Amino acid sequence: MSLMDRSKFLDAIIENAIDGIITIDDKGIIEHLNPAALELFGYERVELVGQNISKLMPEPDYSRHDKYLSRYEHTGQKHIIGTGREVSGKRKDGSVFPFRLGVSEIKFSDRKIYTGFIHDLSKEKANEEQIKSYTEKLEVKIKERTQDLVKLVSELEMAKENMRALFQKEKELNQLKTRFVSMASHEFRTPLSSIQLSASLIDKYTTKQDTASVEKHTLKIKNSINNLTTILNDFLSLEKLEAGKVEASAQSFNIISFAEEIAEEMQMMTKQNQHIIYEHTGTTAEVYLDANLLKNCIINLISNSIKYSGEDTLIQFNTILKDDELILEVKDNGIGIPKADQNNLFEPFFRAHNTGDIPGTGLGLNIVKRYVGLMNGSVVCESEQNSGTIFTLNFRFIK
Repeated sequence: MSLMDRSKFLDAIIENAIDGIITIDDKGIIEHLNPAALELFGYERVELVGQNISKLMPEPDYSRHDKYLSRYEHTGQKHIIGTGREVSGKRKDGSVFPFRLGVSEIKFSDRKIYTGFIHDLSKEKANEEQIKSYTEKLEVKIKERTQDLVKLVSELEMAKENMRALFQKEKELNQLKTRFVSMASHEFRTPLSSIQLSASLIDKYTTKQDTASVEKHTLKIKNSINNLTTILNDFLSLEKLEAGKVEASAQSFNIISFAEEIAEEMQMMTKQNQHIIYEHTGTTAEVYLDANLLKNCIINLISNSIKYSGEDTLIQFNTILKDDELILEVKDNGIGIPKADQNNLFEPFFRAHNTGDIPGTGLGLNIVKRYVGLMNGSVVCESEQNSGTIFTLNFRFIK
């Protein structure tokens, strides 16, 4: 190939290259641009040939380019703009775009020139930005979905806990219903059967004028009626408590006379040779509580002591008053409460397993605990099977 042919071949390569190619002299003056470079920057050839290459540079490279070339001429230190790196170019319309620049230095006998190879990065950058934007949006979506998932898991856990609670409540309710049906069928049937039998026997003994037998069965009728009255009173008290109709109304009263009156009243309901012993400890007697609620609690506890203790036994009823604290104790030496039953003692309709045929609703202690709670007090039970039971009520009051 001749020198001329080789020159035409190189010109053809440059003119048809996809990347832009620009040639400048050692002063930075543009000598040649291929069509790709002209299209990239948006100029006609006549607008750039003879112009300083800095015309195609945005700030700050526009102002610094001549200094770079001058420094190279005097020191030999290369500082050509962005060689081999990503730089920015300025189009005719003022827009700026990124490109990768490769610069070659070509020396001739009388001078040297620089050829810059320009690879447009606009599409790559656009793709990068698009990918970055998509990634950021995806990260936001993932974060949102993760938060939604965490929230959903939390809601599911909460729902599971609520379901467990509902199942537990339903189970407890079914147990209460079972206890109630069992208790009601037994407690109503037993006194009614006793009344019916005693009434029939009274008619029989009346014809024989057997006064002792008549009195015996009359007493059974009275006791059965008392049992039914107690059951109905417990149901009524429970209904009022459940409906929120019971409120504590405190008043000042003498605890000694109050307790003595109750002890005397309950003595009339004791078994043969059962005795209620009341004692008070303290230098004062005035308390500030709801007398009606407190009386109901004491009667309930003493009634239990009478019911679950045998004949020829003592029931101790004590009040202890110190400063603004009242401690009330009811102690017996009856059948006691099994350890296994003591945790459920204050639940409605619950009865200890050793009560046998002794009548009761299983409501009394639940009502006591709730009445005591309305007066901001506490109730504690200590018991041992076959050794007796002590119930202690504790109240602090402000006059």
